[in-house]
Amino acid sequence: MTSQPLTIGVLGAGRVGTAVARQAVRAGHAVKIATGRPAEDIRLLTEVIVPGATAVDRQDLRGADLIIVAVPLHKYRSIDTAVLQGHVVIDTMNYWAPVDGLMEEFDGARSTSEVIEEFMGQVRLVKTLNHIGYGDLEVDSHAADDPNRRALAIASDHEDAKALVAGFVDSLGYDAVDAGPLAAGRSFENGTEIFNGRHTAVQMRALLAAECQRVFADA
Repeated sequence: MTSQPLTIGVLGAGRVGTAVARQAVRAGHAVKIATGRPAEDIRLLTEVIVPGATAVDRQDLRGADLIIVAVPLHKYRSIDTAVLQGHVVIDTMNYWAPVDGLMEEFDGARSTSEVIEEFMGQVRLVKTLNHIGYGDLEVDSHAADDPNRRALAIASDHEDAKALVAGFVDSLGYDAVDAGPLAAGRSFENGTEIFNGRHTAVQMRALLAAECQRVFADA
């Protein structure tokens, strides 16, 4: 599975967003970075931190093949969701109560990404890239035939979006493992075994299967 070169929009210029952007540039994708500020305010930062990427105003993310949301979760309500409508969106965000504060909407039975998708509106949301450190993302990638290649789980209710993101994840140097619907994102959120460790595709599938059995037994 190899993704064709894509136009990748990255919303957020922090450590996660810039790490993903650098790896996407290395993979041959065209990368646009935007924040809540005008493009001119982040142009120099982008040129220095993510050479090869382009700083744009957030409305210029429209039309990208993928838009990656990489902002602190407690700021999610400040996202201009208008630019995301109709797009495939990757949610990289995690809920960290000590950092984000108590957010009641994330303490229920739903996965964090289900809450985020409802907030964003008409998007095809895919949960992934949240369970790998921004530093690891750039150094732990391997060729597709490497037996030590790391796996990243992906979850979505949209099969076409999931397939597109799987190809993108592969291009970054990781095996994409289908975790199932968006609700399955709970199995690789903060505090889970998948979130806390490094796993190959075989190991990842075993962990996801065990989680599925646990949920079925508890039902």
